[in-house]
Amino acid sequence: MTSSDVAKKAGVSQATVSMVLNKKYNVSFSKEVIRKVEEAAAELGYEVPKHRAKKEEKREKLLVVISPNLTNPYYVMLLQGIESRAAEQGFGIFVCNTQRDLGMEERYLKMMPQLNPQGIIYICNPSQCFMETVVDLAKRIPVVVINNQDERLEVDAVELDNSKLGRLMARHLLELGHRHVAYIAPPLTARQKQRSRRVEGFLKEFQKAGLGENVVIKAADEQIDRDIPGIDSEYKIGYNLTRELLKEHQELTAIVGLNDMIAFGIMDALHDEKYKVPGDMSVMGCDNTLFSKVKKVSLTTIEHFVIYKGMDACDIIMKKIKSRTKHYTEIEPVSIYHVEYEPQIVVRGTTSYPRDEKRKINKNR
Repeated sequence: MTSSDVAKKAGVSQATVSMVLNKKYNVSFSKEVIRKVEEAAAELGYEVPKHRAKKEEKREKLLVVISPNLTNPYYVMLLQGIESRAAEQGFGIFVCNTQRDLGMEERYLKMMPQLNPQGIIYICNPSQCFMETVVDLAKRIPVVVINNQDERLEVDAVELDNSKLGRLMARHLLELGHRHVAYIAPPLTARQKQRSRRVEGFLKEFQKAGLGENVVIKAADEQIDRDIPGIDSEYKIGYNLTRELLKEHQELTAIVGLNDMIAFGIMDALHDEKYKVPGDMSVMGCDNTLFSKVKKVSLTTIEHFVIYKGMDACDIIMKKIKSRTKHYTEIEPVSIYHVEYEPQIVVRGTTSYPRDEKRKINKNR
């Protein structure tokens, strides 16, 4: 029996049969028409075909990565680690570049319900004013922050102790005999505490050696963080502030950049001012980015395993997804992961003994 058979018997259209038997009440029918259709269907033994339950909409295997910028190779390295691991698991990546702008970060966070990702990775500390939103998101989907250990977060984190990085840099220069040094950094604002932590760690080591007054901290103007960063923004910080330092402090024997990009700017400024590196001035960076390994650069820097951090963040997301889909107990487990790598110094060709120490060593020989 078909609905057309019922329609013939009841003397109505096939569409009417379909609407009456499927109880579509957006069209009104008289009681007589409804009775005729129902009786005809009963007499013919017609049953409305059961519609297959709509399959749940296929959810894209998507991870969202929130980044402050993509002008520094450090963030590109983090993305490389995340993407390589995500691809192994069949996940795609959607990158949200906030440009360190609060309005942009808020806009991306509001987009999360629409994007409906299976996980979110912040490759920087979330802005403090949005931490409550991030923690709330983490209750519904896995969220991992590759953070800078400002404080213990209530979400999963792959951490970095910036103070430890600063101390490592300082110890290396102190062991070489440097007593008058400078540290060049981007703006040291309250919003960018991780930068200050690295500088503070460096300064404390020199203070312990009784040389705290011999450290010059040179930070860029706050306006730089308000502008959209160019691909050479941090390089320019290193270059321009080094030119200023050389005019103001003739006693310096080493200059440190908060990261490799700043260190490259330092090296170029020294080259233009006819300083030899490391003969006249030692230079250090941090992050061990690709260009620091180039032989003509050969930058002494700090390795803190950036690509591995990206992979770990992705691994944590995968573990959380599995724990929410496979239950081994009646209660869903609640876990907070905290992963941290020990930074290591990579000594290359841009650091050596200061000028006076070299003379002493040569005389002793």
